[in-house]
Amino acid sequence: MFKIPEHQVAGHQAKDGVLGPLIDDSGNFYKPLQNDERGSKEIAFYTSLSSDPRVPDNIRRYFPIFRGTKAINASDGSGLQPHLVLEDVVSSYQSPFVMDIKIGSRTWDPQASESYIEKCLKKDRESSSLTLGFRISGLKLVTSSKDASVWQPGRKFLQNLAANDAKLVLSRFVSSNVSSNDNIHPDRSFASKVFGGPSGILEQLLELKKWFEVQTIFHFYSCSVLMVYERESLMKGSSSSGALVKLVDFAHVADAKGAIDHNFLGGLCSLIKFISDVLEAPVENGFCNNYCSKDEH
Repeated sequence: MFKIPEHQVAGHQAKDGVLGPLIDDSGNFYKPLQNDERGSKEIAFYTSLSSDPRVPDNIRRYFPIFRGTKAINASDGSGLQPHLVLEDVVSSYQSPFVMDIKIGSRTWDPQASESYIEKCLKKDRESSSLTLGFRISGLKLVTSSKDASVWQPGRKFLQNLAANDAKLVLSRFVSSNVSSNDNIHPDRSFASKVFGGPSGILEQLLELKKWFEVQTIFHFYSCSVLMVYERESLMKGSSSSGALVKLVDFAHVADAKGAIDHNFLGGLCSLIKFISDVLEAPVENGFCNNYCSKDEH
């Protein structure tokens, strides 16, 4: 039995006859294999990642497990289509908070076609990618476990956040009082358990940063950091958030040719700085509250 991923927050979603990812009950995530060079690039990347001795084991854990490819009935009704079979990284979470952040001020591979580069340049210029070094592509926060209501702002709102608004969204991500009400100030009560601590998101990002400071194998264009944690357990008083960082989307990974990936590293450092600021900020931080129009909720 294949299902639409309930917690997918970015990319093409498998609904209304659109081709998109599916999941099963065995912890597998089926991503449609693109039928151009992007599909072959992603397969080549996962194959190389699993076998290249230059990639440390502690770094491999930041990537979804690759389980090969399989032809399954596509979500758009087009019949059997090849899919990447990956680990469904949120399958063990009961009530996950999920955020997808595209890293880098440039999201295009230099070897891409002129038309594709033009398309990406337009997106990068119109978003926070150029100003912040990253852009929040999507997030989904449960505002009430009683009626399963969520706060999932539209892509148009997220695309071009100013610095303070990006910090505000990150603050909401780790708050117990998430609400669609603009006037409720995020309490960030989970910041120390999710962002902080020896196994928190900040430490995981710092471990990735150490690798990106030296790795000259890959250049990661249009790749995202996926941040996940278990909200329900924290609401019940648990000391563990299950905070998880994964890198996803590798259709545009290029050969580094011995050079540091400064584009990704710069964006990652920027995200680390923003998360550090949220973690260290006092409760009365003065972030702007009037950041989201009602039609973007």
